[in-house]
Amino acid sequence: MNTDYLKLYQSLNDEQKMIMESTSEWVKEHVKPNIENSFNDEKPLNLKQELAELGAFGPIFPKKYGGLEIDFISYGLMMKELEKGDSSIRVMSSIQTSLVMFAIHLFGTDKQKSKYMPKLASGELLGSFAMSEPNHGSNISGMQSNFTTRGKELIINGSKIWIGNAENSDVLVLWAKNSEDNVQGIIVDKDDITNMETTTTKEKWSFRSSYTGQLFFNNSIVSSSQLLPLTSSIKDAYKCLNIGRYAVAWGALGIAEECYEIALKHAIERNQFGKPIAGKQLIQKKLVDMVTEISKAQLLCFRIGELLDNNRSSYQQISMAKRNNVEIAQSVAKEARQILGGMGITRDFSIMRHMINLETLVTYQGTNEMHILITGKDITGIDAF
Repeated sequence: MNTDYLKLYQSLNDEQKMIMESTSEWVKEHVKPNIENSFNDEKPLNLKQELAELGAFGPIFPKKYGGLEIDFISYGLMMKELEKGDSSIRVMSSIQTSLVMFAIHLFGTDKQKSKYMPKLASGELLGSFAMSEPNHGSNISGMQSNFTTRGKELIINGSKIWIGNAENSDVLVLWAKNSEDNVQGIIVDKDDITNMETTTTKEKWSFRSSYTGQLFFNNSIVSSSQLLPLTSSIKDAYKCLNIGRYAVAWGALGIAEECYEIALKHAIERNQFGKPIAGKQLIQKKLVDMVTEISKAQLLCFRIGELLDNNRSSYQQISMAKRNNVEIAQSVAKEARQILGGMGITRDFSIMRHMINLETLVTYQGTNEMHILITGKDITGIDAF
């Protein structure tokens, strides 16, 4: 593996190696043969059941809920390899795991966990995490979606935008304000809610192989038993986003590794002026800068995974990793494209597709600017929002 310059992957235990290698093989079989056409035609690959069989839905959770009980480093390695296939594949897995199942596992009742988590893990149900709104993205605490309680029913009003899996999901974890203006989570079964509409976002330039949409609630009714009882503020939703951002950090690393390996192979094989272009000083400078940044991103991912496994991580550290790794992935992809010259813009290589997807990852689950301010407040003690 040309990207393992610090030999970090050589230190993996047997289970971690198996998860990384098996996910890599799965991507080669199920994603890479068809992803370019999927992206070009804006028709997502239907790999829900295959992802479930891989164990990519909820692998960090207990086996009684359908999980594999793997550690966070193993989970990160899985996300890295999935994103090498395409962001859309990793996103489907991490929405299901980091956002939907994590919310139910952390804030749900035993009955809710037993009802939903095994079906989400098996792929029988597909989930969405309904948080962002048309007028409240970065300032999500100002959300306008709300619900009131009427007997044993919840009456929901509002709208959500940029929701992954919106139209094809079976279950939502919806965030809305109660009558006391506190944000709470609600499990919404699409089969058991009234007056809800869904639209699909078409003609995207990025994330073209994923489902994205908008949700509308107009006096929509669900049972009050669907409320996640341990939620009481927007901070609870952020706890789910932390794991989602951790997955993004590893996924962006996967893009960087893939683009670097393509560029390195091309530089060694491509001859100009009587020798491989890898023998040119400027090309070597690009390649060395790329592998250096990748190595630093790997160290960030491994360290935060270790902290998560020991319940010692902070959301500010995860923000640092998410922002850093997306930024370095953008830089690596750009340099890789330049090394390939004109070939770099063709469908023969994945670099341009990854570059376009990275434009979404810059904003997805918090913009780079928001993550700067999150970490900035932590190191200075001063709120600059």
